[in-house]
Amino acid sequence: MKRKKWSFGLFILSLAIMMTLAGCSSSEKADGNGEKGSTLVFARGGDSVSLDPAIVTDGESFKVTQNIFDTLILFGKQNTELEPGLATEWSTSEDGLTYTLKLREGVKFHDGTDFNSEAVKVNFERWKSGNEEKFYYYNSQFGDVIEQINTPDEYTVEFKLKRPLAPFFKNLAMSPFAIASPKALKEQGDKFGDHPVGTGAFKFGEWKRNDRITVTKNEDYWNEGRPKLNEVIFTVIPENSSRLNALKTGEADLIDGVNFSEVESIENDPNLKTFFRPSLNVAYVGLTTTRGPLKDKKVRQALNYAVDKEALLKTFYAGEGQVAANPMPPVVEGYNKDLDPYPYDPKKAKEILKEAGYEDGFEMELWAMPVPRPYMPDGQKIAEAVQSNFADIGVKANIKTYEWATYLEKARLGEADSFLLGWTGDNGDADNFLYVLLDEDAIGSNNYTYYKNPEVHKLLLEAQSTIDKEKRNELYNKAQEIIKDDAPWIPLVHSKPALAGNKTIEGFAPHPTGSDRLDTVEIKQ
Repeated sequence: MKRKKWSFGLFILSLAIMMTLAGCSSSEKADGNGEKGSTLVFARGGDSVSLDPAIVTDGESFKVTQNIFDTLILFGKQNTELEPGLATEWSTSEDGLTYTLKLREGVKFHDGTDFNSEAVKVNFERWKSGNEEKFYYYNSQFGDVIEQINTPDEYTVEFKLKRPLAPFFKNLAMSPFAIASPKALKEQGDKFGDHPVGTGAFKFGEWKRNDRITVTKNEDYWNEGRPKLNEVIFTVIPENSSRLNALKTGEADLIDGVNFSEVESIENDPNLKTFFRPSLNVAYVGLTTTRGPLKDKKVRQALNYAVDKEALLKTFYAGEGQVAANPMPPVVEGYNKDLDPYPYDPKKAKEILKEAGYEDGFEMELWAMPVPRPYMPDGQKIAEAVQSNFADIGVKANIKTYEWATYLEKARLGEADSFLLGWTGDNGDADNFLYVLLDEDAIGSNNYTYYKNPEVHKLLLEAQSTIDKEKRNELYNKAQEIIKDDAPWIPLVHSKPALAGNKTIEGFAPHPTGSDRLDTVEIKQ
């Protein structure tokens, strides 16, 4: 029954995609000049939560908003080096308290209004004065550190800070801090996420929930000659194998969430090609520190010893990546290379459980992600493997899941005992992993385990305000030592995610942050 249901659903979805593509021209996807390949169909595993980048935390939303909006500063093509975006230059005062940006002139929002310093101020004041539970990222990246925002002239914006913030400019390049049209924000109110207006390479077209989002070419984009495509359709096909089949049949041009076991066959197909995203991620099992036996550090340590991470890497990632020791990958400055992963040792896990008073084990829930993500190619099967590992030490984990947006919301509210999740770095800075995911200030936003340690909090705040790289690294190294001992997570894997596309795709460069700008992509026939 279940298989038939999925097959029928895929048939209906495929039919909808084909009808959409047929609407582009009387033949194949064609632009106004009759050239083929002006529409890209990007198939993904789940739908976006909202298209207001300021209020979401999920990659499926940023995948779309990254192309509708621009940030003040951009990341490099496949790295987190900083490049001009809506700002052309930036500087910091000697005391580290004033950050000044010169803005790009002549830029228009999609609704025809002007981009200027006042627009930047409106966006920041919206985030700054809003509910911290709504603007999760602003709260976790800036908190209350921005004291004042000044606009000396139409194309200059000046931020006065209460204390130095080392990753300030890197934060500005993150997807959540894209600049939205003040006019649209005022007119749409809470509906802005359904009717987004930015300055990006593509304009919002339509959204059919759990089916597709269409964006169209911004003819007046400030970056001359871009975008190359006339249209991008982000479709939803939940199952990895079904997505790959859609690629092979021509119903999709580009897909993510490729099973690592499929890479070789894709590379042997003359009509297809693979792409690999530079690793800037971590997959983990979250252990909510406020719930039941998981309140005890010893129990959390025991569960760390129970999981065979090498087997997970080999089975579900085809060895493409590495076992995780820390909450952030080794490519991030400040990574503690002296720490090793918890070894797979069920015997020791049982001993620690006995010490904690759980010689006979206990029962809890383990939440499985309902959508594939770059760091988690198959949440259900990985959950089953972890469940088996837990069973070996007497812990009965009942697997549970929800629709993606509900999963994230309920986990954020601390309703899960343990859960599968992961993180793709937003800016390549240690702060974006350690502070955003594990500091007490991030409880209620991205700290789903509700982990709190005063010493870690002190170290992370000091690191934020420390400009000296060596001193910063020392602080982050110490914080990672404490976090490993407290064990709010079971770090699993740092993966090298695979994507696949039609051989005719050119100019696509998967970004390590997981948010891909598609303005340089072309489809050559």
